[in-house]
Amino acid sequence: MLMGNKRPLWERPVVLVGLMAAVLVIGVGIGLGVGLWSGNSSKAPQPGAEQAPAPVVAASPPPRPGPSSGDDDEGRPLLAPPPPRPDPGSSEALEFGHASDVVALAPMPPPPQPAPEIKLPPAGAAVWLRNAQPPPKTGGRPVIAIIIDDLGVDRRRSERMAQLKAPLTLSYMTYAEDVARQAHDARGHGHELMVHVPMQPQSASYDPGPEVLEVGLAADEIRRRLDWGLSRFDGYVGINNHMGSRFTSDPAGMRVVMGELRRRGLAFIDSVTSERTVGAETARHYGVPFASRHVFLDNDQGVAHVRAQLAKTEAYARKHGAAIAIGHPHDGTIEALAGWLPGLEARGFALVPVSAIIRMGNGQ
Repeated sequence: MLMGNKRPLWERPVVLVGLMAAVLVIGVGIGLGVGLWSGNSSKAPQPGAEQAPAPVVAASPPPRPGPSSGDDDEGRPLLAPPPPRPDPGSSEALEFGHASDVVALAPMPPPPQPAPEIKLPPAGAAVWLRNAQPPPKTGGRPVIAIIIDDLGVDRRRSERMAQLKAPLTLSYMTYAEDVARQAHDARGHGHELMVHVPMQPQSASYDPGPEVLEVGLAADEIRRRLDWGLSRFDGYVGINNHMGSRFTSDPAGMRVVMGELRRRGLAFIDSVTSERTVGAETARHYGVPFASRHVFLDNDQGVAHVRAQLAKTEAYARKHGAAIAIGHPHDGTIEALAGWLPGLEARGFALVPVSAIIRMGNGQ
C-alpha cells in the first residue's frame, strides 16, 4: 500500500515548539548557574583589594612576680615605708615616704648609665683619710657605724650624744650656732665628724634651712653654698645630705657636688632619703669615696622602736659584714644607744667610724 507524503519531524509545529521550550529552559538554567557562580566569586577577596580588619582581642599582660617574703636578695625594701612624719627635729624621717627605713639586704647594682662626657677636676689630697678616726681592731667581726646627724642646733641633746661611747660618726648642721666648738669637743671624745649639708626635699612644706642646695641653681651658686657649709668647722671626713630627696635625685646638681668633693678630697655618705637618689653612681663616676645608709633608727622616736631598728642593723651587718645606721639627737635614740653600745662587742660586733666602712667598700 502506498504511503502518502509525510513532513520531517523538525518541520512539525509541535516538535518545533517543544525544542524551543527545551532550549529556553536550558538557557535559563545556564543563566541562573552562571549568576550564582559569579555572585559567590565576587565575595571572595581580590588581589590588592582592601579588607576589613579582623576584630582585635587584647592580650592579657604577663603576670607580675609577686613580692617575696622575708629577707630577699632582689633589691626590694624589707618594709613598706609608712607615711612621712612631720617632725622638724628629724630631717630624714621627714622624707620617710620616699625611702624605706631598712635598705634591701642585698642592693642590686644600679643599671649601667652612659657616663656623661665631663672632664673631671683633679683629685685633691685624701683629706677624709687624714681626718678619719683610727679604725679599731675588729678581729674579723661584723662592723657597724652609727651616724647621728642634725647635730648642733639642739646643743643639750647634741652634747649628750657626744658623751656616748666612741667612735660614733657625728654630723653637724652647717647653720648651727657655735658649731665649730661643738664639733671640736665631739672629736676630742673620739668621734668622727661629718658636715650635714641641707639639700632640697621633694615637698616645699619642709624647710631644710639656709644655704640649701637646690635643683636648677647655677653651678657656681651650688659651689658657693657648699663652700659656706664646709667652712663652718673643720676636721671632718666628708658630708651627708640633710633631707635632699629632690636634690640627690638630680644628676646635674649632684655632679657639681661630687666635683667639689673630689677636688677637696672628701667623702660622701648618701642618707638615701629617696629611692631615686643618684648619689652612689655619681660618686663612683667621680672617684669620690662613698657609702650609703642601710638603716634609719628613729623614724619613730620611741625607745622600743629604736631598739628594734638597732636589731635590724645587727642583722644587716651579720649578713653582709658591715652596716651603716643613721639616727638623730632624740631622747629615745640617746636612751636606746646608751643601753645598746656597751654590749655590742659581747654580741659579736665592732663599732667603727664610717670611714672604716668606706675603706672596706662595704657601704655600697
